Amino acid sequence: MTTDTLSRVFAALADPTRRDMVARLADGDATANQLAEPYRMTLQAVYKHVRVLEDAGLVSRPPGPQPRAVHLEIDALDLLDTWIERHRVRVERRYRRLDALLASMDGDDNDHERRSGRRGRPEAAGDPDHA
Repeated sequence: MTTDTLSRVFAALADPTRRDMVARLADGDATANQLAEPYRMTLQAVYKHVRVLEDAGLVSRPPGPQPRAVHLEIDALDLLDTWIERHRVRVERRYRRLDALLASMDGDDNDHERRSGRRGRPEAAGDPDHA
C-alpha cells in the first residue's frame, strides 16, 4: 500500500461515524441497514460513508444484489498499525535518551551535593529567612 492509501485511510477515519462503523465491523460483517441502525441518517448517507471506507480499502462488499454484507479489511488496519508502530518506536527511543540524560544530570547534582555536604537548594549568605 502506498502513502496515498495511508492518506485515504486516515482521511476516512477522520469522521467519527466512520470510525464507529469500523469499530462495529470489528465484531463481524453487517449490512448497510444494520450499520444504519444507531444513527439518525438516511440509508443513502450510510452508503456514502461505506463508499468512503471502501475507497480507502477499509471495507469491502461482495458483488451481487442488495443486501450485501460490509466486510472489514484487516490489511488496511495492518497498514495503520505498521505506520503508528514505526513512529511510536522512534518517539519512545527519544524519550529513553531524554530520561537517560535527565538521570545523568540528576546524578551530577547529587554528586555535587554529597561533595559539598549540602542537600537541596543552597542558602544565600545573609538571607534573614535562613538565619
